[in-house]
Amino acid sequence: MSRRVHASIPWLRLEEHLELFIARRVNPEVNLSAEALDNMDLTLLKGQAVRLRQVGLTASVHAAFMDLNPGSLDSTIRNATRQRFEQVFSAAELLQPKVIVFHPGYDDLRYGDYRQAWLDNSIAFWREMLPLAKGVGCRIAVENIFEKEPSILKELLTAIDDASFRHCFDVGHWNMFHTGTLEQWFAVMGGFVVESHIHDNFGLRDDHLPLGEAEIDFDLFFSLLKQHAPDAVWTIEAHTIERMERALVNIAKYF
Repeated sequence: MSRRVHASIPWLRLEEHLELFIARRVNPEVNLSAEALDNMDLTLLKGQAVRLRQVGLTASVHAAFMDLNPGSLDSTIRNATRQRFEQVFSAAELLQPKVIVFHPGYDDLRYGDYRQAWLDNSIAFWREMLPLAKGVGCRIAVENIFEKEPSILKELLTAIDDASFRHCFDVGHWNMFHTGTLEQWFAVMGGFVVESHIHDNFGLRDDHLPLGEAEIDFDLFFSLLKQHAPDAVWTIEAHTIERMERALVNIAKYF
């Protein structure tokens, strides 16, 4: 299995499946949820990180996101988000990921009338986080979630204007919410992409099916990814080991 491929795994299940990832030559994207951060065993985490490096694998990280929002209009929510993200960066010092993926927290339904206020808060927030990322030696990648088109993410990335602050393109989320084509998204955001989350759905639910098992045009997707972001991390988001195994088979033809 190509070493550029990652697959998502909750940290609370990493120890259980670590040897499987090693056997499959798949790099884990470690999900550091709030529960994981509250129950973190740093000695265990350090041992896992050392084991991965010993066999030539690397981890990426997915930061906690539930109920968090870097651009929230409520300072208490921003402070809670800051606390959680600082915990993520502390754990990342041991894992030494190249990329940490974060949810930006924007959606039109809540913030349509407060877009600029959300954006201003987000810009200030991420400027605070950049020194932590650089201290770890990793990039921050903000992931599209509810965005129908990429303009708000482009504004955020352009305002920060730093090589350590980039984009994770989630093709499954795009398929659920998009109002434009894949070509249009990559035309705007392709140069910012350092990671892509790869899973499939029929546009109605965030099913996290293995690629090729629903309706997304992955031939087009991978051609655009290779054209615009040839060095991006490919992360399978399958949510179960059995689906991960199917996804690994299906993704092989795109290497």
